[in-house]
Amino acid sequence: MPIYEYRCDTCGVQNEHLQKMSDAALTVCPSCGSQSYGKVLTAAGFQLKGSGWYVTDFKNSGGAPACGSGGCGSGGCA
Repeated sequence: MPIYEYRCDTCGVQNEHLQKMSDAALTVCPSCGSQSYGKVLTAAGFQLKGSGWYVTDFKNSGGAPACGSGGCGSGGCA
């Protein structure tokens, strides 16, 4: 289930809520009871896990993954 961030325009409180995608958006502020509680657009946080992903991927100065066959532009990567 995704985590949505909400903010109240009246009192300024900001909270995260775990909701199903099919759930209706929250509209009532849990702090002050105002009807001006709405979703905030935030960047998605994620981590790549599993075999094949490394913390150091894409951190070299070239900005592209290291490829032993001359780079992806030369047709070396599959």
